[in-house]
Amino acid sequence: MQTAQNLIMGYRRKRIVICLLVALLALFLTFGLRFISQRSVNQQRIDAYARHAVETLDKVLMPVAGKRHELVNLVGQSCEAVHLPMRKQAAALQTLRSIALVKSGVIYCSSVFGDRDVALRENQPELPSAQSRLLLSIDQSLIKGSPILIQWYPSSADGEDGVMLTINIHLVSSLLLEPQQPMIQRVIVSVGNRYYSESQGISDQLQLTDDEKVVTRQSELFPFSISVTTPGATALALDDLPSQAPLALILSLLLAGISWFATAGRMSFTREITVGMARREFELYCQPQLDTRTQRCNGVEILLRWNNPRLGWISPEVFIPVAERENLIAPLTRYVISETIRQIGYFPADPRFDISINVSSSHFLQGALLRDVNQYWFNARPQQQLVLEITERDNLQGVDYRLVRELHRKGVRLAIDDFGTGSSALSWLEQLRPDILKIDKSFTNAIGTDAVNSTVTDIIIALGQRLNIELVAEGVETPQQAHYLRRHGVHFLQGYLYAKPMPVADFPRWLEGGSSPPKEHNGHVLPVIL
Repeated sequence: MQTAQNLIMGYRRKRIVICLLVALLALFLTFGLRFISQRSVNQQRIDAYARHAVETLDKVLMPVAGKRHELVNLVGQSCEAVHLPMRKQAAALQTLRSIALVKSGVIYCSSVFGDRDVALRENQPELPSAQSRLLLSIDQSLIKGSPILIQWYPSSADGEDGVMLTINIHLVSSLLLEPQQPMIQRVIVSVGNRYYSESQGISDQLQLTDDEKVVTRQSELFPFSISVTTPGATALALDDLPSQAPLALILSLLLAGISWFATAGRMSFTREITVGMARREFELYCQPQLDTRTQRCNGVEILLRWNNPRLGWISPEVFIPVAERENLIAPLTRYVISETIRQIGYFPADPRFDISINVSSSHFLQGALLRDVNQYWFNARPQQQLVLEITERDNLQGVDYRLVRELHRKGVRLAIDDFGTGSSALSWLEQLRPDILKIDKSFTNAIGTDAVNSTVTDIIIALGQRLNIELVAEGVETPQQAHYLRRHGVHFLQGYLYAKPMPVADFPRWLEGGSSPPKEHNGHVLPVIL
């Protein structure tokens, strides 16, 4: 059987586990979502950077291409006549290092040196060419050994005549080849089968390290492409995850706190009691009370048992205190009264037959008990006598004595349960005017064994007889106890000597003197409740 501490700790452990799972799930989801989001952002930034580099180089080459026809028309004219216009064009196109006019494969005029007589193929083996060409090469004339970007425009069908424009690749590097660490490690310009990067210069092969990923974008206007090397969108997103830890931790703690409060109502013993009443998991038991003078059963005490399908048998010593603490004792009492009425046919239809139902003193407040008794008991018009038992250990200060008088007027008998275990004053007995005093089983068990408690038992008996209050002894288990109580004038006895608590449906069979009711769960008699 469950104990209160075990149940409460079990629910608390479940709530803690759920909150931890929610916190971990929130943590992983936050990291996961931030990782996916950051990876997507990184990929977009890498693509945007590569596209921007292509667009920037396009903008550098477009003005040069726009001057093509004007420059091609200079080919064949004397250097003296065209040198000044060439210098002006070179100055206007700020990215140009020089403009050279070629006739029959020979550079005969340069915007930098003026008249020249240098075979073009000696400096640039791939030129002249019958097709327009964009080349990555090495400067052999002005700044020897430095990388340059060459734009060749032929002016004759055989390609031996034309214009060679040398573009200042260092200026291009400052515009678009500056990497943005750590996202962009290198920016590489690819023209034909040659590659140029700021760190490695011009090479015939694209050299990559093991941890570099390449994103390449091709120009739609000119024959070149831009490649950017990067650790990769995934690696960058992973590197960024530690910075998301504060956000993930805050969200985890927030959701764990929300889960803790959210599960307070759904994962609590209080909710189990509410669900148990709604599903009618509580079962009515009864224990007979005998009049030893007639050897007949003159009434029963209604008890409550709970076989919870989720937790097993739960002792009344567990759920009754919780119900009282959580203000569920009144609904539980209503449940007992309504179920008693529903099963009233199992008891003799005799006005002298007592049906005792335990109530809490808190149920007396603001007339709630009177309303419930009227609604559930008197509306059904049962013939049996209703007895309401108030435990003396309850706080009796809140009892409305006007309500007590009204209950007496309606014919309800009042009993003080477990008498002698609390701190009732004689003045309180006078105001409440109980009809019955129930001697607690601790005093009954002390008969013949404990001189002090036996003396208290005698005092309680004498008090009840002096006040003309009916006495009922609980917990009678031996013939010696029964004999002692009868000899001292207590004739209404209740205990295992006569009958153990039994399901209400088994009471008629017991009353007829048939076989005794079956033992309770696992052979253990469940404690008396309320």
